[in-house]
Amino acid sequence: MQEQDDLITRARTWLAEDPDPETAAELAALVEAGDVTELADRFSGTLQFGTAGLRGEIGAGPMRMNRSVVIRAAAGLAAYLKAQGHAGGLVVVGYDARYKSADFARDTAAVMTGAGLRAAVLPRPLPTPVLAYAIRHLGAVAGVEVTASHNPPRDNGYKVYLGDGSQIVSPADVEIAAEIARVETLASVPRPESGWEELGDEVLEAYLARTDAVLTSGSPRGVRTVYTAMHGVGKDVLLAAFARAGFPEPVLVAEQAEPDPAFPTVAFPNPEEPGAMDLAFAKAAEVQPDIVIANDPDADRCAVAVPTADGWRMLRGDEVGALLAAHLVHKGATGVFAESIVSSSLLGRIAEAAGVGYEETLTGFKWIARVEGLRYGYEEALGYCVDPEGVRDKDGITAALLVAELASKLKEQGRTLTDLLDDLAMEHGLHHTDQLSVRVEDLSVIADAMAALRAQPPVALAGLRVASAEDLTRGTEALPPTDGLRYYLEGDYKARVIVRPSGTEPKLKCYLEVVVPVAEASDLTAARVRGQEILDAIKKDLSAVAGI
Repeated sequence: MQEQDDLITRARTWLAEDPDPETAAELAALVEAGDVTELADRFSGTLQFGTAGLRGEIGAGPMRMNRSVVIRAAAGLAAYLKAQGHAGGLVVVGYDARYKSADFARDTAAVMTGAGLRAAVLPRPLPTPVLAYAIRHLGAVAGVEVTASHNPPRDNGYKVYLGDGSQIVSPADVEIAAEIARVETLASVPRPESGWEELGDEVLEAYLARTDAVLTSGSPRGVRTVYTAMHGVGKDVLLAAFARAGFPEPVLVAEQAEPDPAFPTVAFPNPEEPGAMDLAFAKAAEVQPDIVIANDPDADRCAVAVPTADGWRMLRGDEVGALLAAHLVHKGATGVFAESIVSSSLLGRIAEAAGVGYEETLTGFKWIARVEGLRYGYEEALGYCVDPEGVRDKDGITAALLVAELASKLKEQGRTLTDLLDDLAMEHGLHHTDQLSVRVEDLSVIADAMAALRAQPPVALAGLRVASAEDLTRGTEALPPTDGLRYYLEGDYKARVIVRPSGTEPKLKCYLEVVVPVAEASDLTAARVRGQEILDAIKKDLSAVAGI
């Protein structure tokens, strides 16, 4: 009974200073109903601020995304920036079209202004890459993007960048979290009604002008495209970029073209999720383009699909990553090519053959963007950084432009993206990748699976002996510690498995790769079949060992 009374008291204390009438009414109803189970869920702790910032379901209470949580996060960030010597510095704020995004952006600007920093807010919901670009373009000390990227409709998030234009990494996240914890009440956080700058379209125009840098002057621009914005904010910016570059105007998937926080046509607004591309493929079957391009809702990711004899097939992120790398090599790119450890080892082979630098990082563009001398970075979750001098993060707009240029060049030669993938397989071996991804309601399922694998590592997977097993929490010579496990399997297939909890969603993710040697083009079909057989067997055995 005492515990229940304490819970009600905490809820009423939170309610008393909730600045949002919607979440206040929601919490008041729970208190009035005495819904102890729901209150316990919302008050069991606080959303943890980490290197992914904040992300969670919108609702009342410290375990949800709401204005109270955002105001505290902004106050913590402001205190951190001032402690770092950035008092009076500029913080740029961007936001997507999700529920509450505009409110969270406005609250952030108010808190920064009240703390003695300068704040500037992008003029309307825009792609995350525009915010990442604006930080460096405007000489800001930090940036905030309010977005939950491709999470479910009821989620929102808070992504923080520092003045170099890349997302925060440790120890900044820990130091910001400590400042957030010092915020006792919302009343202690000054929030003026005005004083920040509302930016016009100048920053967007500068970003669009910069997109020209990824293309080669005079290159072919003839590819015909179907495009879906997945109910997000990418459409207008992508169409403007394609028009500037001289590509034919993409045919839109009308049902998904405009921003809609309800995401009515998809269960999860992520091109990788089953069914998310169905409308795009239907439109492609109707108009017969050369390729299909999709952005996720905040347009920092880019998906690509190609026609096959059996209909449209979405390329894996690793396939697009290799295609863009090969294209950049052909364009004479120099510098370092980088990828996360969960991405295909094919990039390393392309880089070695081309004589360019290569580096592996931990998962996330917060790490990839920090690679010294970076020229190109990608990871398998459809993220590509093709212009690191402009945007030190993944950028679904410039990636789409570069894909379109490559497809146009191949089209002029009577070839396709699939043909180039075949070339790469014959040169470097068929790098076949797949993923075992388990979405959970209870996060303890993930913790239990990781514990089971640590307690009893697999001896063999798919009949291949595990040659080495690494617990990445201990770090390696090249990598700082992270929660993950990596296995290399014996045999000619160079099979590799990495298991890790997702940093942004309630998922356990297992990344699988095999390399099947290919002597000539006639071997490709059999190699793909063999590669998938091995990956399927690895999935089955891994599921059994991890108990998922």
